[in-house]
Amino acid sequence: MAAEEEQGFRPLDEASLLAYIKATPALASRLGGGGSLDSIEIKEVGDGNLNFVYIVQSEAGAIVVKQALPYVRCVGDSWPMTRERAYFEASTLREHGRLCPEHTPEVYHFDRTLSLMGMRYIEPPHIILRKGLVAGVEYPLLADHMSDYMAKTLFFTSLLYNNTTDHKNGVAKYSANVEMCRLTEQVVFSDPYRVSKFNRWTSPYLDKDAEAVREDDELKLEVAGLKSMFIERAQALIHGDLHTGSIMVTEGSTQVIDPEFGFYGPMGFDIGAFLGNLILAYYAQNGHADQANDRKAYKKWILKTIEESWNLFQKKFVELWNKHKESNGEAYLPDIYNKPKLLSVVQKKYMTNLFHDSLGFGSAKMIRRIVGIAHVEDLESIKDASKRAECERAALNCAKTILKGRHQFETIEQVVEHIQSFDQD
Repeated sequence: MAAEEEQGFRPLDEASLLAYIKATPALASRLGGGGSLDSIEIKEVGDGNLNFVYIVQSEAGAIVVKQALPYVRCVGDSWPMTRERAYFEASTLREHGRLCPEHTPEVYHFDRTLSLMGMRYIEPPHIILRKGLVAGVEYPLLADHMSDYMAKTLFFTSLLYNNTTDHKNGVAKYSANVEMCRLTEQVVFSDPYRVSKFNRWTSPYLDKDAEAVREDDELKLEVAGLKSMFIERAQALIHGDLHTGSIMVTEGSTQVIDPEFGFYGPMGFDIGAFLGNLILAYYAQNGHADQANDRKAYKKWILKTIEESWNLFQKKFVELWNKHKESNGEAYLPDIYNKPKLLSVVQKKYMTNLFHDSLGFGSAKMIRRIVGIAHVEDLESIKDASKRAECERAALNCAKTILKGRHQFETIEQVVEHIQSFDQD
């Protein structure tokens, strides 16, 4: 820790955070400045695995302050973790906010020495999407908003829109976020397929299921391909952790937060993370059903949201491509792909590959949430362990078959039919 302190880093508590805010005009002004700062209330709300998160409120306004620690918070200082992730989070939020301000909170201030960011407070009644899914709340605009966010952030940071120089500069900048990428490589693509002290599952019910994952050679071969793509394919500036715990919602608003895993990677990793977590939410519903609500209507809504999210994303992404086909994008130069039919063939092939990538990554994300280190509240909050295991087994078997057979799917509707076939309802 001495080395950290020499660099000027220190973890802030409520008292030192208050002094810091008063000395930082970009934050003090958001809280009204002057006398308003005397009424400040600070509340620590970080329930994630990595950071301290404070809501800071005065009579005149509110902000969120987030500070990265030099270790994984949920494990402790036995698992060191780079504080530089805060820099990449702030950078990704700013870049994605430029491209899709409707669904990305504004960053007001970033302090690299303290790994500290001040940003827009996403006010109540916004809640974490995952909590809404557990509670059975419908969000009618979710698919529209998330498809918008994904289409804009992925298209405008890809070679479909940018020239090679700008793209390489972006790749170079974010390639330094290597520790966060390595963490993903370990917990998503490696640990679930081997004996690891970090893995856990609903034991003893899923002991044989976890062992089956570790013994499945076909699955391992497919995961190896996905891992290579994750490491090697600098396709766009992705969020890198786009699950339902990184999205805050009301019925009319959707805000994407926490892109500290941001880097230039495969687009399908973001799309798959979102869709895969919706599929997990679907399978969890049987564990939350009771006499008052059998959750059947809600399950249909989740499936409809999965369909709409991909179909709307595909439509919007291709529309952006058509609109900007004469731009600086160097992937498909307009004087080569100069016939409408040829461009259409190229787009169909591109989107089919992206669809299959998304299914693969989404499935891998589902598997790690059942037999890896970090699980999801959707399933963890099912108190009856045998019932929880039943839901998890259905999700796990669905994920394994999609991952291995993803190239056979041509439409998202076929995937939804497949999801339903594993439902024990």
